[in-house]
Amino acid sequence: MYGRCTVLGATLRGVEAIPVDVEVAVSNGLPGFSIVGMGDASVQEARERVRAALRSSGFQMPSDKLVVNLAPSSLRKTGSGNPGASNAMVSMGWGAGVAVAAHDILKAVAAVLLARRFFPAAHVGELAGIACVLGHMFPVFFAFRGGKGFASYLGMLLALDWRAAAVLMVLCAVLTFLTDYIVVATFTTVFSAPLYAFWRFGLCSALILCMGTLPILWKHRENIRRLRDGTEIGLRRASRGEHRVK
Repeated sequence: MYGRCTVLGATLRGVEAIPVDVEVAVSNGLPGFSIVGMGDASVQEARERVRAALRSSGFQMPSDKLVVNLAPSSLRKTGSGNPGASNAMVSMGWGAGVAVAAHDILKAVAAVLLARRFFPAAHVGELAGIACVLGHMFPVFFAFRGGKGFASYLGMLLALDWRAAAVLMVLCAVLTFLTDYIVVATFTTVFSAPLYAFWRFGLCSALILCMGTLPILWKHRENIRRLRDGTEIGLRRASRGEHRVK
């Protein structure tokens, strides 16, 4: 007896939903049930929950060898080793990358709009947005090892001034297309946003945005090294699936 199926699931990292492919294979061999691809204790304990769910649903546990593979075993082990949107795209394709990016952008938009709605004070929007960006980059529930902050930074700008953010997004798309690297658009955004804030809103707003710019630059130091060494993964290379998790 042999059978195989794949379903799409997700795992939570702090407040981020990371797509996970759940591959189930039933084959001949000694009876057993194992979960591979993610060594977390709670995942291993899920075997008993699966057995209980099958029994309560009226199904019988297969008496063959049953293997459940969770792919990717850890997003950090693929691509750039980062759990953010760009690495999700490189590792798992455009769909995963767009989903993670949309989540990161929208949570920053929500932070700014809610702060302005309930705390209508000067610069509260900028402070809430930066808090969201820093929380994304250094999440408490993920041992302070989060994403690199670009999508959340862009979401913050979108809520603060959607017209300027729209111009930046178009510029980012053009730069990414021309250079093949998202990181170029990232650097352009985090450098130009404080300058625009200084011109449009004043020194205080610019300094607050710099509180997000500096950590983002620090988080991208490996990207700078890979660009220098010629090993950074470009979008066109990623779209061919050369680094995608199987």
